[in-house]
Amino acid sequence: MNNNEIVFEKVLQEFSEKLPKFSDGKINYSESNKAPVLTCFVKYNDKILLLKRSNEVRVYQGLWNSVAGYLDEFRPLEEKAREELREELGITADLIKQTKMGQPYEMIDNNVQKIWIIFPVLVELNKKPAIKLDWEHTEYQWISPSELKKFDVVPSLDKTLAKVL
Repeated sequence: MNNNEIVFEKVLQEFSEKLPKFSDGKINYSESNKAPVLTCFVKYNDKILLLKRSNEVRVYQGLWNSVAGYLDEFRPLEEKAREELREELGITADLIKQTKMGQPYEMIDNNVQKIWIIFPVLVELNKKPAIKLDWEHTEYQWISPSELKKFDVVPSLDKTLAKVL
């Protein structure tokens, strides 16, 4: 188990003991002012995938982001990243060349009154996929990392990306 997995296990244990659970056993962060999340960048060749958040998501509607999700159950981070890629984009494990984990960090967002514990991940693909967006996003663009500053992105997305590039 690597250091990120150890940090993840410790963080999740703390929340699991304090917070209520949904009927499926996943941790419910809706009333918590702190939550661990996975932020997963998809890379193909020298481009990364940006996704525009829909108006149906709880926070950051209309802003650009990568694949993201609450860390709400005990399972390996890489497995959670693969699940999010499949659910949000239709990307399957056979398209993944390699996965890289970045150092987790805390980001305070006073606008949404939440402290995010961000676990950055970079998934490099061996083939450009046919993207199938789910309800969380309305559009996508492949960009070079230097173009990120041209987009209206979720807070600290540039910092998160720097942790995996």
